[in-house]
Amino acid sequence: MTYLQAFVIAFIQGVTELFPVSSLGHSVLIPAWIGGSWQTMVTQSSQASSESSFYLAYIVALHVATALALMWFFRADWIRIIRGFFRSLPASVRLTLRDRRLRLSVNDKDERLAWMIIFATIPVGLVGVGLEHTFRVLFAKPAAAAVLLFINGLILFGAEALRRSAIRRKRAGAHAAAGRPAQAFAPAGAAGTAVGSPGSGGPAGPGAPPWEAAAPVHARAADGAQPASHRKPSGGRDASDIDAAERSDTRIAGLSYASGTMIGAAQILALLAGISRSGVTMAGGLWRGLDHEDAARFAFLLATPVILAAGVLKVPSLAGSAGAHIHGQVALGVIVCAIASYLSVRFLVRWFQTRTLTPFAIYCLVFGALSMFRFL
Repeated sequence: MTYLQAFVIAFIQGVTELFPVSSLGHSVLIPAWIGGSWQTMVTQSSQASSESSFYLAYIVALHVATALALMWFFRADWIRIIRGFFRSLPASVRLTLRDRRLRLSVNDKDERLAWMIIFATIPVGLVGVGLEHTFRVLFAKPAAAAVLLFINGLILFGAEALRRSAIRRKRAGAHAAAGRPAQAFAPAGAAGTAVGSPGSGGPAGPGAPPWEAAAPVHARAADGAQPASHRKPSGGRDASDIDAAERSDTRIAGLSYASGTMIGAAQILALLAGISRSGVTMAGGLWRGLDHEDAARFAFLLATPVILAAGVLKVPSLAGSAGAHIHGQVALGVIVCAIASYLSVRFLVRWFQTRTLTPFAIYCLVFGALSMFRFL
């Protein structure tokens, strides 16, 4: 592997791992389009393990770089979530031992989100350990990757169609509700400000989670966090972005554990070269009622432990024969990939605040179709 190849592959990995266009598909298709020694790397890797393939060992190192970039960008969020886990764990163990069945003690959004990420990561972890090599041998080939990239575009379009349909139904319901008598919506015996309204200071509603209790906006941030004006920037994000992330976490934590696990299980499809991890996870989030901003955030949080684990478990292969002659290329690639990943997630977090998956769907359909014409 030359330094030019190391640079190009690292840049592609850093961008496409987080953009919903499939990093594995591009790591197969781009070298195949270039041909020559580039294509030989992919051909050899589809028939070998990471212990014997320098290309797979290199991709493993790039996965670690991507995960570290994600952890750095979301470090303030991960600190909250990890603290939430360790707050919840002791009480959950006591409840489980007492009742002799799994019971969770969850008192705020960070504790709930921590457990949700754990449950959502289990399916892809189990399948990845058992079938990753099989999927790579069968599907990490240009023709298969082209077809799957085209399918990835259809998945993204389908997710957008579901989202638009849900919005239309919601608007139709709101219009229908607006035409009914106001008394039909008032709680029995209600007088003055309803419980759970912004000015009441009461709970968000009957059965609402404890972290959704209303509070004056200027009195405190969610869960007792400092007001935005007194908080320090983190990961290249200003205080308002961090506060917005906490509000997003509150909405994500409103999902059921079953819904969170189903969204996380969608990452199994990303073991196929051409299917995007962030793309299918976002599609799952949109399907379960999240908006684009929350679905993207949940996708990035779910991707971090999976990508990191996939890399760390196979990093020892770099110390073996596979990495014997590419230490310099690995160092270059890790730096390039980490920077590209950081800039990508920073861009995408802002993109999905106001925009959709549609441009990425079009790209996947076009590039996938061209690649099918080239390799089929």
